[in-house]
Amino acid sequence: MGTALDDLISLLELERLEVNLFRGLSPDEERQRVFGGQVAAQALVAAGRTVDPDRPVHSLHSYFLRPGDPTVPIIYEVDRIRDGRSFTTRRVVAIQHGRAIFNLSASFQIEEPGPEHQDPMPDVLDPESLPTFQERIEPHAQRFGPDFAQWLVRERPIDSRNVEDPPWVDPNPRPPVQNVWIKANGELPDDRLLHACIVAYASDMTLLDTVLLPHPRAVGEEQFMMASLDHAMWFHRPFRADEWLLYHQTSPSASGARGLAQGSIFRRDGALAVTVTQEGLIRPITRQASTRGPG
Repeated sequence: MGTALDDLISLLELERLEVNLFRGLSPDEERQRVFGGQVAAQALVAAGRTVDPDRPVHSLHSYFLRPGDPTVPIIYEVDRIRDGRSFTTRRVVAIQHGRAIFNLSASFQIEEPGPEHQDPMPDVLDPESLPTFQERIEPHAQRFGPDFAQWLVRERPIDSRNVEDPPWVDPNPRPPVQNVWIKANGELPDDRLLHACIVAYASDMTLLDTVLLPHPRAVGEEQFMMASLDHAMWFHRPFRADEWLLYHQTSPSASGARGLAQGSIFRRDGALAVTVTQEGLIRPITRQASTRGPG
């Protein structure tokens, strides 16, 4: 198992402080705020730790309330809203400096049979035929500063391979559609909750970028302040996060300094495993806006 994936798994091994209280850490990186996918994944871990393992998560709905401080732990408080015969519902509030920075509602269900249908999986190139993230960025490394370029080529817990050129390679305007193959960069244990949390983490990596595809930014120029506002996921079918998953992403609308993005995550065999929806702040940067936060 790769070191970067080991580190991610360690981040998801929350410390239990009390029956419904957990503490999570952030990676030791020079970030201004905590990565949203990390908070969502840790909150889902906290919720799942209070649910019987025979009830996998089937949906989550969350809001990013304040930027997270990566230098201090995050406290996750779980509210056991309902334990029914088929469904279990949990609410989780992530707290730093005495204030909520994120909240999540998650629902868990026993496995039951029922009718099935799904959208078809897009016909795209196989991941093995595509360059790795490092191979994709290497020819363009001179366009970035040395520190940023070094950060981009570090070992990553998620192996992601873009089917199309990412926007920092091709800045020309195009329809808001992209396809990215993703999987954990190593083998994971047989823990269904862990696999769901790894995909929750990875689902926030590229989704909001889809909104900007018709509105490209020049390399090195910050034209928009971007921040996740809310994030929802529906888990349809079992999957393994250490096997290739196709993340098909679209954006139906951008307006009012907000952009909406949708994602469908397919297993390699074509089964639709997860649906994702996210709205994010896409605020044009002005002199006044650049001095304040997203609130």
